[in-house]
Amino acid sequence: MQTLHLSESNHPLVKSLSHHSDQELLTMFQNHPDRGKYFVTIFCRYALIVYTLVSHSVRSPVQAEYLFSQTWRHIFYEMRGLNLRESQDIQGEATLQNWLINITAVCINRAELPPVESIQYSLKAAPSPLWCYVGQALDQLDPLLRLAVVMAQTFHWSETRIAAYLQAEGEAISPNEVKDVLKQGYEQLQGNLPEDIRAIYWDEPLINSEQNGKSEVLQS
Repeated sequence: MQTLHLSESNHPLVKSLSHHSDQELLTMFQNHPDRGKYFVTIFCRYALIVYTLVSHSVRSPVQAEYLFSQTWRHIFYEMRGLNLRESQDIQGEATLQNWLINITAVCINRAELPPVESIQYSLKAAPSPLWCYVGQALDQLDPLLRLAVVMAQTFHWSETRIAAYLQAEGEAISPNEVKDVLKQGYEQLQGNLPEDIRAIYWDEPLINSEQNGKSEVLQS
């Protein structure tokens, strides 16, 4: 089994939250959707457990990485409305760890993995939390911007080919205009990402000073 390397666990924003309980982190994640550090901290705390379960369910490391991040993407959205008290297991013990294990099992059982050769995902290039927040930021783009960005980044289409496709769909647009659309899309995509996610994964300086964990718990 591959070793799981979590470089984000050493970031000061993540290390500053290590003393918080699971429930506190979950509450702050739910109450502050514009900040990503709480999800990243939960990810770092339980990534190895999830990865171990996933790795034992597939043969290929490539498929394991893909399913691992697909599982965390499912966790990312499910945790938004998670109430642990309503998710008690049969022993009556409601813990985030138990919930994560159960969700991981569900994702493994329902997984329909593509062939190894068709998987383009790399955990090293796109760590799971970053992948989740980029997906969220992409969903917030206007349809035309989102379509152009996806065609350029996922399918690696040229501006000319993107323009030809859009023209065939009834959109009067030139390759030069596609270039402007892509520029606008990338700018909006970056702007839609939480500031702390950009700091953790891209080493961007924080413009706004981050509130300390104690004050945020009190506000939650």
